[in-house]
Amino acid sequence: MIVDTHIHLDDARYVEDFDALLERAREAGVTRYIIPAADPDTLPRAVELAERYEAIYFAVGVHPDEAARYDRAEQERLIEHPKCVAVGEIGLDYYRLPDDPEEAERIKKLQHEVFIDQIDLANTYGKPIIVHIRDASRDAQAVLEAHAGEQGGVLHCFNADHELLALAERGFYYGIGGVITFKNARKLVEVFPRIPEDRLLIETDGPYLTPHPYRGERNEPAYCALVAEKMAELSGIPLAAMQGMCRENTTRLFGI
Repeated sequence: MIVDTHIHLDDARYVEDFDALLERAREAGVTRYIIPAADPDTLPRAVELAERYEAIYFAVGVHPDEAARYDRAEQERLIEHPKCVAVGEIGLDYYRLPDDPEEAERIKKLQHEVFIDQIDLANTYGKPIIVHIRDASRDAQAVLEAHAGEQGGVLHCFNADHELLALAERGFYYGIGGVITFKNARKLVEVFPRIPEDRLLIETDGPYLTPHPYRGERNEPAYCALVAEKMAELSGIPLAAMQGMCRENTTRLFGI
């Protein structure tokens, strides 16, 4: 049994065939789903889906690209919902910073402030965090080491930065998705065996980052099976054992 620990089921690209999509996932062995918060505009749909489907859970928070729209009061309104299992996806993303140095620094400062406040939110309510890091590993690691609580969290779509492996000792897990099947994912393939087995999680990040051989198409939770197969291949662990281990890790972190 597999849990897709990071799937944007609130995305409009899933509306037309939603139930069929869940049926395909079920046939592939996927039994639970966590919708991370990213865009405040889609959070109401995530909550609606979690209330309608027993297998769906959600997180609260805002993506670093949406830091200017962060409203702590809105997050606190939903964080104690029985289907809310985390705060995220939160973090730092320097990939699209503007060329103007002053504006870039302003955005980085805002991202840091919102990241830290959302970690504080998670600590206050005892929720794990779902962390997004892009082109900001050193800064994100410093923030997490200074502020993250004992409940830990997951480094979503782990970027294969070996320095971030030290966070395993701080209660962090590593989300592995379709990237591990890419032909150009040499760095992740090399680092993967160094990730503690009790810190591995499976995710898709759908509708993005579709695994081989469907790369370029819409990603969906059924493709977790392809991710698990590649993880088992790289680790030398039987597929069923890999799936079971990741399932146990998910329960330990998110309580589902």
